[in-house]
Amino acid sequence: MNYQLQDYRRRVLGCFLGKNAGGTLGMRDEWHRRINHVDGYVHEITGEPLPNDDMDLQLVWLVALEEQGVSVDAGILGDYWMYYITPHWAEYGNCKENMRCGLQPPFSGTVNNPYKDSCGAYIRSEIWACLAPGCPEIAVKYAYEDALVDHGEGEGLYAEVFCAAMESAAFLEKDIRRLLQIGLSYIPDDCAVARAVRLAEKLYDDGTSWQEARDEILRNFLGGFIFTISDEDVEKGFTNGKVGWEAPSNIGMVVIALLYGEGDFGKTLCLAVNCGEDTDCTAATAGSLLGIILGIDGIDEKWAKPVGTKLKTACLNLGELGNLGNQLPKDIFELQKRIEVLAPQVLSLHRADLLLGNGPTDATGELFCPDHSWLYRGPDTARFRFPFFDIDVSYENGPSIIPGTEKRITFTVHNRYKTSENFLIRIYSCENSEWNVAPSSALVHVPEGIWFKNREQITFTFSFGRASDGQLTDISYRAVAEFSTPSRSGVMLVPLYFFHNPNAFTSNKGGNIPL
Repeated sequence: MNYQLQDYRRRVLGCFLGKNAGGTLGMRDEWHRRINHVDGYVHEITGEPLPNDDMDLQLVWLVALEEQGVSVDAGILGDYWMYYITPHWAEYGNCKENMRCGLQPPFSGTVNNPYKDSCGAYIRSEIWACLAPGCPEIAVKYAYEDALVDHGEGEGLYAEVFCAAMESAAFLEKDIRRLLQIGLSYIPDDCAVARAVRLAEKLYDDGTSWQEARDEILRNFLGGFIFTISDEDVEKGFTNGKVGWEAPSNIGMVVIALLYGEGDFGKTLCLAVNCGEDTDCTAATAGSLLGIILGIDGIDEKWAKPVGTKLKTACLNLGELGNLGNQLPKDIFELQKRIEVLAPQVLSLHRADLLLGNGPTDATGELFCPDHSWLYRGPDTARFRFPFFDIDVSYENGPSIIPGTEKRITFTVHNRYKTSENFLIRIYSCENSEWNVAPSSALVHVPEGIWFKNREQITFTFSFGRASDGQLTDISYRAVAEFSTPSRSGVMLVPLYFFHNPNAFTSNKGGNIPL
């Protein structure tokens, strides 16, 4: 299949122009619970967008791909997060606190993080769609790894996967209803994000006004993070929602804007903002999707000219990103060119049947996902990738421990190669009388990864507590699982981490700065 290069370029440019337009439009009303009445920009704008973290993290991911290659995972993205993402609030800060203490994704996003169901992940999905145009299965693989860092497998992850799938598919599919169904096919049917999407669709089909649809979303998916609430919304009972549970309602607002906007760029952005809540994020996401569908030349000058084409950052460590940030693209044109260099590498790595070329577009790829069980591992499982093998580490009820009890860890070895292997697994830890593991070593046979079942599991049991009184004196405990096989000269090392005080690492648990 071929995708016409000039068409690809105009859609990538439209994506990020739409992102800047929506983010700028919604900035003033961010995190105020009220119905707004905007019909155009409400800021004093002089040809540049307002800075917005919705764009920032995607620029860091661009640098990560350029420096590390396109086979990145949550571990690599987490390292870049630690270097370059400056905020210490909400999920942004909580995941850094966890990673500093040794917790890797997905635990960096789930442990002691009440914001794992919030909006910080879906707002950065566009880069994955632009790297895999018309290939949502590839886009969501990257989006999944991305969201694990600060949301684990919370609703925030489902929101990003949903958006990445829609945005990737929008390079081929223009119908909003089909795009919504494509996005839904990649997330669990019973997750709150999926339920919010289906409710918004039903309300639209029933002829409900957008205002009442917005209210109904809040009645069913009320988040608790908000700066102010209008008197009207107080009277409706829209108070006392769960802080950190913002992704379902805000994705619902995005869907309302896309459906009731009926393909009109400006109307869609204004509807997103007028619903209230996380308005810069909802409008920016809706603007990105329509920007892909319309292309940069399909966005009216009323919305394009005031924000221009520059990129403005808000939350990045510019001192380490080259000379005061010169590693970052300065405008959407440089961003598009650098993504265009990486996209063929992404498509080739994942063996996509799609080429970016000069001929006419004849791409007709499969956009729906009939079975997404291959994507999700669960919030208590971390994956480590090695040449030929993947190793999943599943902690029974997460990595926290209770003195005097046992904790089981199951290793699943996935063989991606064509020969069977025998693995010797040894557990190493520092000398410590407060814990032990059984067995200390084990053998496991894994069939070849092409013709037969290519995975095997083995479980180790860890017990914690001094023999004398069953108590623990340290906050955290570390170990290493060593996997060796006769066919390899080296070993594969998998870090293990346990802690027994779930509140010890979160100094910013109540952080309340907006995304």
